[in-house]
Amino acid sequence: MTDKSWVNLLGLMQRARKIVTGEELVVKAIQKKRVVFVIIAADASDNTKKKVTDKCHYYEIPYIFFEDRYAIGQAIGKAERVTVGLVDKGFANKFRSLIE
Repeated sequence: MTDKSWVNLLGLMQRARKIVTGEELVVKAIQKKRVVFVIIAADASDNTKKKVTDKCHYYEIPYIFFEDRYAIGQAIGKAERVTVGLVDKGFANKFRSLIE
């Protein structure tokens, strides 16, 4: 992916407080159906991938394996992040359109 406009969008979502980060917080948000889309770092551990994807399948939340933990963390201005849950449907649709 040469177009990095997704970086700007993730940063904007972070500033707007429309994302949830961290494995445990994302899993809890999935269970409460607060998130509409989940981003999982491609370099996440197999255990984390299974835990988050199983929750996403059960609660019918779409997800994607994307970039790596460092790129995702840098995009939102934090240390490396393995999982990010998008709370706002409009932001989620825009993000999906940028990466597809």
